[in-house]
Amino acid sequence: MINGLPQRLQEMRIKFGLSQRAVAKQLEISPSVVSAYETGERTPSTEILLALSYLYKCSTDYLLGKDRNTPEVTISTEGLNSEQIQAIISLIKTMKA
Repeated sequence: MINGLPQRLQEMRIKFGLSQRAVAKQLEISPSVVSAYETGERTPSTEILLALSYLYKCSTDYLLGKDRNTPEVTISTEGLNSEQIQAIISLIKTMKA
């Protein structure tokens, strides 16, 4: 097992508010396999690791421990129109000022 990978996988799943069952459904694997990844009993394949990086919006380097920087928080704009997206961007800029 890759040192720290199980912890980072669990951390990212929790950060995104996902259950092991939800992750398993997204990856089309069983929840017990997701659990095994998070306990270090199994190591994800390259394909699964890449799918996890897409799901968690982070690099594979981060999941593997090569990049120590925690990924930035992302906000999904799915289902929003361009005016709503611009309103969110303006709000964020206002809060940073």
